[in-house]
Amino acid sequence: METEADRRPVLDAGFDDRVPPPKLGLFAVQHLLTLSAIWVFPVLIGITLGLATGDVTRMIQASFLLAGVVTVLQSSRIVRLPIVQGPTAAFFAAVLAAGAAYGLDAAFGSMIVAGLIFMALTIPVGRLGVLIHVLRFATDPLVYGTMCVIIGAQLATLGLPGWFGAEGEPAYGWKLFWIGLITLLTVVACLLLGGTTLIRRAAVIIGMVAGSVLAAVSGLWSLPDMSGVAFVGPPALLPFGFAVAWPAVLLMLLAFLESSAEAVGMYTLVSRWGGTELTRERINRGLFTEYAGSVAGAVFGGIGTASYPENAGIVRVTRIGSRFVTMAAGFLAIALAFLPVFSAFVAGLPGAVLAAASTVLFGIIAMSGVQILGAVDWDDLNITVAGTAFILALGGQWLPEAMVATMPDWVRALITTPMMFGAVLLIVLNAAVNYGLRPLLARPSRL
Repeated sequence: METEADRRPVLDAGFDDRVPPPKLGLFAVQHLLTLSAIWVFPVLIGITLGLATGDVTRMIQASFLLAGVVTVLQSSRIVRLPIVQGPTAAFFAAVLAAGAAYGLDAAFGSMIVAGLIFMALTIPVGRLGVLIHVLRFATDPLVYGTMCVIIGAQLATLGLPGWFGAEGEPAYGWKLFWIGLITLLTVVACLLLGGTTLIRRAAVIIGMVAGSVLAAVSGLWSLPDMSGVAFVGPPALLPFGFAVAWPAVLLMLLAFLESSAEAVGMYTLVSRWGGTELTRERINRGLFTEYAGSVAGAVFGGIGTASYPENAGIVRVTRIGSRFVTMAAGFLAIALAFLPVFSAFVAGLPGAVLAAASTVLFGIIAMSGVQILGAVDWDDLNITVAGTAFILALGGQWLPEAMVATMPDWVRALITTPMMFGAVLLIVLNAAVNYGLRPLLARPSRL
């Protein structure tokens, strides 16, 4: 049960407090450095789908723009909390799966359609926002925690295998593996020994820099050619075209559902730290803004956004809860969106370095799920729900190809994507068992 201590403010600078300009800039940069997924996810999508550097550059620009605009809106006008937005693993997995099956035009087009559907479900007028009433099925720790573990397991296929580089590259093999290993060790050392300093918050970036420098010194990587890249320029409109594939729409709907659960959790947690009462209407407005931002961002090729737990952690550790700090971080992200030369440089970093640095992120996602599952009462019913969904979701990746080929497209996309299949299984099983069967079993027998 929530106690009075849970509602007591734990921040030295409250949500509406101003911070002196030097500290404002420092804390804003600290928040921005944590958003490494803004460039890591697009690069990994590019490596997996074999995209040109220019396509990855445009995706990074759009992701900066999306994260920045929504962060500014959430901090200034909407939920008015120190919330920072950024691409999430759910949308990363959804874009990757949809892009591989139908192309990136259908991936981002389907994200637009799914976002419009969720916007309709959260219209912030009176009682029209109905989604908030049904989110309990997705925000249950049993569902959300197990989903994080499944996503981490799915993303593991992009971790260690990527340390060797892409097959066919001149440096493919053990040379790049050792570069990846040093990258990982650098990230881990910064996380473990960085304390509460900026070194810990920028651990992934420091590891990427160390790995890239080592790869350059070893002759395994050279700086990307920036001669044809403009220094300043806006993100491109519909860089991959526009198409809609309904199996991909379903995939994006599930990604939006998961990001919604994450957002509600972050809103609630951060508001408690500041001793602020969070109304249902305020949450609904925040969700609507996230969906609208993701729709607008997808028009430019940006990966869908959600509230970042890592940035909430920065707020808690630094005890600086000023929403003006996160607002400044949002403006910095918007500025970077109009610097294609920066995005092009990031897109040209060694793939082995990015894969090694991302390995830590993927592990954190999975272990965050384990941490959430600590709140679950593990009786036979809950073990059955989580265990069945976990094994079936991961097992779908290794179904016989001859069987998969006979399935309709939408079934194939569902069954072979662990994040998608797991979300459906968990929500359905949890609703059936814990909201249907459990009350029946709890009734006293009349015999």
